[in-house]
Amino acid sequence: MSSMHTDIVDLRQFYHSELGRMAEQAVTMALSSIWARLPEERLVGLGYAVPYLERFRPDTERTFAFMPAGQGAVNWPAAELSSTALVFDEELPLPDASIDRVLMVHALEFAESPRETMKEIWRILAPGGRLVIVVPNRRGVWARMEHTPFGSGRPYSRGQLTALLRETNFTPGASSEALFFPPSKRKLVLRLRHGLERFGRSLWPVFSGVIIVEAQKRLYQGLPVAVRASRRVFVPVLAPHGVPSTRNRTL
Repeated sequence: MSSMHTDIVDLRQFYHSELGRMAEQAVTMALSSIWARLPEERLVGLGYAVPYLERFRPDTERTFAFMPAGQGAVNWPAAELSSTALVFDEELPLPDASIDRVLMVHALEFAESPRETMKEIWRILAPGGRLVIVVPNRRGVWARMEHTPFGSGRPYSRGQLTALLRETNFTPGASSEALFFPPSKRKLVLRLRHGLERFGRSLWPVFSGVIIVEAQKRLYQGLPVAVRASRRVFVPVLAPHGVPSTRNRTL
């Protein structure tokens, strides 16, 4: 499957649909089951995590929503000062060891270089900081259906995700699963979702739509850091395509 980011318009449209709201509820419930309380924590959501940040933001000191440049960004929270930033996931605009927890949703499966992204998250996490990843399950039905955001990007197996975490100096911990009901818009399927979630978690967890894993930053093994110039350039979204700029360009 393509690793191109799902567009912000499509993400918002999905989560405003009935199927998207049901998916959000199921994933939030699974997240809550492994979400250890960290008083006055500094939380970053990377990808499109705002539907889930709403649930956990009240307990934080501050919360940021980092949205990848390839996806696009929207203002969040609504009717408040914006906590959103448009970022490149390999070059996050934060100091070392400045964040207590990172929540990745609709992020890792689109990363151009997953290891570089994970190393950058390691850098910004405080000692003992936590990373929570929600990623499409390779064995699940949702990864095969492209009418939801979970059907885009590169899905992962639990083994692949665990290996990536260990390679990038994270210790995998608690885990959960969600989205056992099929990604159908039929009313009957949506009405049965609670039972399907409950039975699926007990009977066939390997076929969940998403895998959720919490990991902790590991400190006893150093990561080599290479100095590199940024390869990224923001393109002004307000500039009409095909219209040359009259300003001098700086190389």
